[in-house]
Amino acid sequence: MTNLLTRIKDTIMADLHAAVDQKEKQNPISLLNQYLRQCEQETEKVRKLVERQYALKDEFTREYSQAVELAEKRKYQAEIASKAGETELYEFAAAEHQQYSSRVERLGASLEQVKGQLGELERKYEEMKHKLKDMQIRRLELMGRENVTRANHRMNQVLDSNHTAGNANARFQEIDSYLDRLDHQAKSSYYRDTIDAKIAQLEKELKLEESKSI
Repeated sequence: MTNLLTRIKDTIMADLHAAVDQKEKQNPISLLNQYLRQCEQETEKVRKLVERQYALKDEFTREYSQAVELAEKRKYQAEIASKAGETELYEFAAAEHQQYSSRVERLGASLEQVKGQLGELERKYEEMKHKLKDMQIRRLELMGRENVTRANHRMNQVLDSNHTAGNANARFQEIDSYLDRLDHQAKSSYYRDTIDAKIAQLEKELKLEESKSI
């Protein structure tokens, strides 16, 4: 029973992979768009992590500066208490100085670690942005090639198909004949509307010529 279920699952997965492969062949730009969306989402996640790391660095820096300030303050207070002979006050200030000094050392190491991690995150973030830009440019290139391919295909259908070309030529001839008829009609109408004036002008010119010849 288990072997049968395994074979069924393998068959379904094989069919699914085949369908995906076929989809990739039919529409590679759609698949690239999907990759781009995923890459954009991951890049946005890394951007937020970089911002968070900056915030952590700033917080560590504030804590470190505060610890350094307090350590120096308690050191100075311990010196004053020692000179004044205030033993208990000296011991308290000295203990506080030791605690703050330890904190300074710890925070300093953590701050350097955070800075190093931030640098690595920034480097990877820049790589991801470049990769994303390369994919966007690649998409534009593929879209351009696809557009040219489709345009050439449509033009070839018009130019290379005898049947289509015959229909196109017949249509062009029909349009030419129609334009010729319109031109003839326009000329006929023009002559019809102006014939009286032209004949009168011709008669006037002939009479003028005859009068000159007498």
